Amino acid sequence: MAESELMHREFGRARAEIKYDGTKVTPVDVAISQHLQDAIAKAFPEDQFFSEELTPTETPTPVTSRFCWVCDPIDGTNNYANGIAHCAISLALLEHGEPVYGVIYDLARRKLIHGGPGRGVWDGDQQVKARPDSPSGHSLIGFHSPVDKVYAGEGKRLIENFKIRGLGSSTLHLAYVAIGLLDGVVEHNNRLWDIAAACALVEESGAKIHYLTASPYPMKEFTLKAPRVQYVTGNAATVVKLREILGR
Repeated sequence: MAESELMHREFGRARAEIKYDGTKVTPVDVAISQHLQDAIAKAFPEDQFFSEELTPTETPTPVTSRFCWVCDPIDGTNNYANGIAHCAISLALLEHGEPVYGVIYDLARRKLIHGGPGRGVWDGDQQVKARPDSPSGHSLIGFHSPVDKVYAGEGKRLIENFKIRGLGSSTLHLAYVAIGLLDGVVEHNNRLWDIAAACALVEESGAKIHYLTASPYPMKEFTLKAPRVQYVTGNAATVVKLREILGR
């Protein structure tokens, strides 16, 4: 896979620049997006391809094809540029705007995570499921500090009730629930391209996702101004417990 080879070769070396929204981008983000777009255009010329890094304008682009692809070439660019291995290539296939298959390359573990409804969830060559455990003080919950300080109280309550992991990659947080490495996730700051591939894995893994904001699906247009997505995920009991602790 040329994209993963490039990712490893430039890991910790790629120079990051600050984008208009305050996030970082490297030449590797752009190159991976372009490689994937070229390959998909050749194999599936009728499909649309969307990437945060290749979108030239903030004007929304309508979804007009039955199938479209949504790419986040490096989720966790801050980590990647600083030599921290928790980052991933995320590629989602959507049908009529709904995620039907996700492919995620986990750089730290050098594994391809993939799957979708009716097709199983795979961590490398092993078929996996979400954790069935009841929530407890020992549960591992993925959580990134919210940008909006109005949610600081929710962060405090989560820290008081669970063991917290903040990996710096929203893609990996959600995918790790689907493959049984984390018990749950609470996220306040996601955009659709951060999680589309991992969303395809969740229900098939036996986990649930509950959106605290409007669901981003079906995706009817791709826009860099997409609203932030807030959600909780885990098995059914964990989702109930997380919502109880958050109070929403």
